[in-house]
Amino acid sequence: MQANEQEFRQVEQFLKDHDDFLVVSHVQPDGDAVSSTLVVGWLLSCLGKNYVMVNEGPIPQRMSYLLHSDRIMDLSVTPLSKPYKHIICIDCADFRRVGKTSDYFASDAEILNIDHHPTNDGFGSINLIVPGAAATVQVLYDFVKWLNLRLDHDIATAIYTGLLTDTGGFRYSSTSPSVMAIASDLLKYGVDGPGLSQLLLEEMTLPQIRLLTIALNGLQMSEDGKISWVTIDDEDMKQSGAIHEDLEGIVNYPRNIQGVEVGLLFKVIDENTVKVSMRSAGKVDVAAVAHSFGGGGHVRAAGVRMQGSLAEVVSQIVEQVKSRL
Repeated sequence: MQANEQEFRQVEQFLKDHDDFLVVSHVQPDGDAVSSTLVVGWLLSCLGKNYVMVNEGPIPQRMSYLLHSDRIMDLSVTPLSKPYKHIICIDCADFRRVGKTSDYFASDAEILNIDHHPTNDGFGSINLIVPGAAATVQVLYDFVKWLNLRLDHDIATAIYTGLLTDTGGFRYSSTSPSVMAIASDLLKYGVDGPGLSQLLLEEMTLPQIRLLTIALNGLQMSEDGKISWVTIDDEDMKQSGAIHEDLEGIVNYPRNIQGVEVGLLFKVIDENTVKVSMRSAGKVDVAAVAHSFGGGGHVRAAGVRMQGSLAEVVSQIVEQVKSRL
């Protein structure tokens, strides 16, 4: 599924009419968010525009191989010196996902919202949202091709990274013929597909293994065996020596148990805040579950940050999932 000509023309006009852009992606960025940010930065460079790329926090260490990834400013370390009027939000399912970067949006800011999440509410002044796309980089690939810009090895690697991570290594149902055609095209630029798969999908740090061991030791199941979940708190993080990016992929383990329809990861942020990651085998729309609590995502992968104790949040989420089975 692609955006239509009119949508592309609106985006092109926005980029041509303005300058001095602030490019932001969602908090705790994943492969698609980081890659999409870099693709937009490259695109703005091709158009001769000034821009700054930022995120509320650091990008994952394993993404450091991407060209210019070190130019994505970490606002927790380096604050910006001024507000920006022209904003490009990348891969943000809703406005809250931009986090503290919104502190630097001018009061009269114009926002270009580029995304692929079906729960996106169109918060931008201009919205380029393609729910049928497997990743935001797919939307950007189509736009870059529409502009007749020539890719190079580094940008092809960034786009491939976003596709690879958001499709789970081309395993999820979002892996359409067009996704595979794009991947095939990107490999022509010398992208190291096997190497990226090894780095991003298979390698695990020792702290990540320790954290996974702790999490699975506390694995719980619903009575009918269709819902499974694990919980992680600060003590688990300290004991394992893990950092936030080591949480990546852990939610898949309860989901991968035979007979399980929905796998959940509950990460305790503080005594009254819990982040919930959800994965579905397909029978339950976890985006709808997340949306009912103020979150969002995709049919098979979604998340939400909730107020309440761990016990309260687990009870609410599990009951909501049960009601949808």
